[in-house]
Amino acid sequence: MFFSVVIPTYNRKPILAKCLLALENQQFGEIVREYEVIVVDDGSTDGTLEWLATNADLLPHVRSIAQCHQGPAAARNLGVEDAKGDTIIFIDSDLVVTEHFLQAHADALLQGYKDTDAVFTYGSVINTCNFDNPTSEPYKITDFSAAYFATGNVAIARHWLLAAGLFDTRFQLYGWEDLELGVRLKKLGLKLIKCPAAVGYHWHPPFSLEQIPGMIDREIQRGRMGVLFYQKHPSWEVRMMIQMTVLHQILWGVLSLGGMLNERTMTPFLQWLIDRGKPQLALEIARIFLNWYNVKAVYAACGELQVETKIP
Repeated sequence: MFFSVVIPTYNRKPILAKCLLALENQQFGEIVREYEVIVVDDGSTDGTLEWLATNADLLPHVRSIAQCHQGPAAARNLGVEDAKGDTIIFIDSDLVVTEHFLQAHADALLQGYKDTDAVFTYGSVINTCNFDNPTSEPYKITDFSAAYFATGNVAIARHWLLAAGLFDTRFQLYGWEDLELGVRLKKLGLKLIKCPAAVGYHWHPPFSLEQIPGMIDREIQRGRMGVLFYQKHPSWEVRMMIQMTVLHQILWGVLSLGGMLNERTMTPFLQWLIDRGKPQLALEIARIFLNWYNVKAVYAACGELQVETKIP
C-alpha cells in the first residue's frame, strides 16, 4: 500500500511545520510499502514555500506544488493528479497526527478490502487550542462528527476519486466541496469505515472577539456554497446539511431573537466568558448568531440564483 498524503495549505506555516514533522515520525509495518506527503500551496504569502525549501532535509517524504490562490478544491485536485500512491489520504494543514496514523488507516482499509474495495476510512479529529502540545488534548463530545466524507482525515483509493470526478472547483469559497464529493462517492456505492485509531489533532487558536468578523464572513461564504451544493444535488438530505429549511430559520431565528443577539450585543458577555478562561463556551454561544448569518446567507443566495426551494 502506497499512501500519498495530500495537504492543501494557505498561510499556515507555523502549524503546518508541526503537521509535517508529525508525518515524518510515522511507525508502521509491512502494509505501508511507501508514502509521500504532497503539500499544495494555494498562493500563501507567509513564506511557506521558502520554509519548505529551507527545511527539505528534515522532510524527506515531502514535496510541494504551488498554485495561485484558487481554494482547497483545486489544490486537492492538483495533489491527487500528481500523486504517485495508489491510496490518497486527505488531511488539513492544521492537523497534527499521531505516530501510528498511517498504520491505523492501512489496517482499517485492509480489513475492509476483505469484502470489497469500495470502501474508505475516516479517522478521528480532535479539536485543540494547545499549540505547544496539540496531541495532549482529550476527546470531547463536541469532537463527534457524523459526516460521510470530510477531508480533515480520510483515506481512499485514488481510482475512486478519479471515477467520481474529483472535487468541483466551483466551490472556491468556504465550505462543502468535500461533502459534495462525498455524495458522488456514495452514489458509486462506497462504504465508510470509521477508523478511530487514526487520530488527528485539529489546532485552532483560542476563541477571541477579534476572530468574529472572519467567522461571520466564512458563514456567509458557507451559505452561498451550500446553495451550489443543493443545485447539484437537490435532495432533502442536502437541504438539512446546508440548513435550508423552515426548521433552521425558526430555530436560529428564535435563538438569536431575530438577530438581536449578534456580534455587537453579545460582545460584553462573550468577553466576560473569555476573561474567565472559558473561550470554548464563548464560542459555542457565538455559534447562535453565526448560524443565523449562515441561514440568512443561504436564503439570500437562493434568491439571487433563483433556486427552487420548495420541498417536493
